[in-house]
Amino acid sequence: MPRNVRIGLIQATTTHPGDTDPLVIKEAMIAKHLAFIEEAAAKGCQVVCLQELFYGPYFCAEQKTHWYSLTEKIPEGPTTQLMCETAKRLGIVLIVPIYEVENTGVYYNTASVIDADGTWLGKYRKTHIPQCLPGFWEKFYFRPGNLGYPVFETRVGRIGVYICYDRHFPEGARCLGLNGAEIVFNPSATVAGLSEYLWKLEQPAHAAANGYFLGAINRVGVEQPWAIGEFYGQSYVVDPRGQMVAMASRDRDELLVTDIDLDLIRTVRDTWQFYRDRRPDSYGAITAP
Repeated sequence: MPRNVRIGLIQATTTHPGDTDPLVIKEAMIAKHLAFIEEAAAKGCQVVCLQELFYGPYFCAEQKTHWYSLTEKIPEGPTTQLMCETAKRLGIVLIVPIYEVENTGVYYNTASVIDADGTWLGKYRKTHIPQCLPGFWEKFYFRPGNLGYPVFETRVGRIGVYICYDRHFPEGARCLGLNGAEIVFNPSATVAGLSEYLWKLEQPAHAAANGYFLGAINRVGVEQPWAIGEFYGQSYVVDPRGQMVAMASRDRDELLVTDIDLDLIRTVRDTWQFYRDRRPDSYGAITAP
């Protein structure tokens, strides 16, 4: 019997762009995404992923400490608790990326996975932190993740998370597959220019190499006052063959809805025996200093 799952990906422009009060933006963005989550549930979505740092702008375009006010504890913070209540009320699995505080001055770029009964299952902290291009000053805001590559057993299947810049590193994508992921979500914030051609290249390659579904999410619009470039949307779902099965628009808020059949994973892995034919005994150079 097919294991059909209906996926929803939310891409959105920033509400109140350029506002000097982070908490004003946060309140508006939470309201916007709650409306999208309601729409997703009404359309029969069983799992929904929000974009990277969903309740704010991409503030890493500058280095200012007042953005630290967006941090929350996980899971006890108000946004995670609200999303747990929402997941339970709607019977929907949620992947919720926010700005996490562990201790004062110790902050992470983190995504929670919440099951359809409202249970907080755990979190993934972004592992690879860029500081390589003008407008992407993430090391000012985030410590590198230290939780490995967890996979969470949800009502719809086994879910893993990778976040934005992580997608350039195939090692973690493989770890998610080895840990049993059937669907990997990659919430992102990336602009047109240098890396856009990689957007449709790397993640289909991860899906094909590891035999799982992957949902890639990117915000949209040009965020003021920084205007570091156009967040070009084009959120999409790719299957275990590396084939695109659905893609959102480039330039507008959108809920992308698509159906997948998790049984395709077995079909693909029975054809391409990449896990059987691995040679981890020969890969030591990958982790050498």
